Order: sequence, then C-alpha cells, then structure tokens
Amino acid sequence: MTPITAENAPISEVAGGVDTHQDTHTAAVIDLVGRVLGTEQFPATPTGYSALLDWMRAFGQLRRVGVEGTGVYGAGLTRLLQAEHIDVIEIDRPNRKTRRFQGKSDPIDAIAAAKTALAGDRTGTPKQRDGRIEALHNLRIARRSAIDQRADTQRRLKALIITAPDALRQQLRGLSITKLIATCAALRPDRDDAASPATATQIALRSPARRHQQLTVEIADLDELLDALVAAINPRLTAAHGVGTDTAGQLLVTAGENHDRLHGEAAFAMLCGVAPIPASSGKTTRHRLNRGGDRRANAALYRVVLCRLRWDPRTRAYMERRTQDGLSKKEIIRCLKRYIARELYGLITSNDQEHST
Repeated sequence: MTPITAENAPISEVAGGVDTHQDTHTAAVIDLVGRVLGTEQFPATPTGYSALLDWMRAFGQLRRVGVEGTGVYGAGLTRLLQAEHIDVIEIDRPNRKTRRFQGKSDPIDAIAAAKTALAGDRTGTPKQRDGRIEALHNLRIARRSAIDQRADTQRRLKALIITAPDALRQQLRGLSITKLIATCAALRPDRDDAASPATATQIALRSPARRHQQLTVEIADLDELLDALVAAINPRLTAAHGVGTDTAGQLLVTAGENHDRLHGEAAFAMLCGVAPIPASSGKTTRHRLNRGGDRRANAALYRVVLCRLRWDPRTRAYMERRTQDGLSKKEIIRCLKRYIARELYGLITSNDQEHST
C-alpha cells in the first residue's frame, strides 16, 4: 500500500498539531477521521515556521492547528498562524494516563495535539502577543525580577550583620531598612586591608547595599512606565476602588489583548481561580476555594478584597451580613473575589465595547 505523503494526499480538510521545543518544532497532520497523514520536524525559526505551514497545507485545506506552549516556545509559530487566519487551539500536555499507554516522543505529542484540536477537547484561544498588553507583560516581568532580587539582596545583607564583628553589629542593629541600606552603602573600608575579617565584612555589606539602591532606582523607573501604560490601556480599571497599577496590570495581562477568547465573566472568574467549586455531600451544600487558575490574578483580586474590607462601607456591610448567615471569613472572601471579578471583567472589556460602537 502506497503511504500517504504531501504529494499524493487528496485535497480535503485536515487538522494539524505541533509539539514545540526551543530549537525544533515537530508537526503532525491528520484527516477529519483521525488518520495520521504525516509527521515532520522543522527548525524553530521564521523560515521554519513558514515551511511548517506550507507542509501542512500541502495535505489539504488546513482547518485548525493545536499548538503546545503557545506562550513560550510556540509563540513565534502562533503569531504566524494567526496572521494567516488559521484557527489556533492552545493545547495542554497529554495527561499521564495517555502517555503511559502511548509512550512519549515528539511525533506522538504532535499527533495527540492534532487529535485534541480536531475533537474540540480544548477550545482555548492563544493570547495575542503583538499589542500593548504584551508590552505590559514584559515590563511586569522585569519589575518582578527586580523586586525579587532586591528582596534577596536585603535578606543576604541582614544575614551578614548577624555574624559581623560586635562593634559593627551594634552600629547597625535597630536601624530601619532605609537607614540600614544608606549606612552600609556609605561604608568606606580600606581595600588594602581586605584580608581582615572586619574590613571584609564592611566590603561585603557595602556591595549588596549599593545593589539594593540600584534595584530601587530600576523599580521606580519601571513603575513610572507601568503607571503611564496601564492608565493608557484602561483608565477605568485603575480608577476602580482598591485597584492600583500593579493589580490592574496583572488582570489585564491575565485577560490578554484579545478579550473575545473569554466567553464571559464566568470564564474570566475561572481563569482567575475565583469561580466556586461545588463541595457538597449528603445534607451539606457548600462550595470550596478554587485552587486552579492564574494564582497571580487570584492574589490581585485578594488585595482588592482586603482594601475594600477596610475602606468600602458596602463591602464591610456584606462581611457583617454574611457572618451572621454563618459563613466563615475565608468563605466570605471567596464570595467577594467572585463578585469583584465580575465587576472588573466589565471594566476590562469596556474598551472593546467602545471600539465596536
């Protein structure tokens, strides 16, 4: 029997799947009944992306493509497919049971991605990564990295003080973090005496203190850029009660540039991990916390709840009323996060409604 190739394949609708890696992408094509028409490996370069798409189209009319890692190794390929108006489906890795029975290889994963896209088991639309939200995402990565490094630098500096000579330790104990950083950064140890433990400690303290100051300047610079960018993207969101630049930026990144990929506020709530999960049994009817979704978005909504519980009379009244109903504080906060997700989703998508009118 002659094998099916790109040259002799009949013209019909086909579906594709791609297993993405840093240097190569493995593609597979199947027909509408799930028969494998071919698998091939391509370099993860713009030229390779074009060759991959041409290879898939040679088998027939390309209906949809399932891609693993659309936000990581598959980002470049996803941009090309979307530009060519190909329906791209975001694919999770195969579950463990499937891998146990079928094995693990790049062609197997590509075929599984194609079958998943064809069957409609996954309907997630990848985020667009060519707009202001992507710029916001990149700036937030840089800011989060700087904050993490500054916190690590601060911990290491304090650890050095614990074992510092008594005179130096007494000088630095009890200082606020601002004064501690300024004092350590202003130390003037004798470099020629670096073999002395006391002098070496001063050098070791000055180095992270100055790094801390540099990171603080970097964070302030990024904050200035983020304030302007978030306000330009969605001023209504930043004007909401309890929503600052950091919270608004995280929710905008979670929702993505193409809000139409979300089917509604319930989908946004599930994406943020605040949709209620049934936990009823027998005579007990209740819901539990959702531990899935984007945990950074969940933390952002949690900060909004804490702010409103302190300053918003309506939220405080809701807390008192639900407490009288017998709900715990954790359950009340879960409910509040769900309500706030609904409110903020409307603000996030308000720009779409304005542009469509």
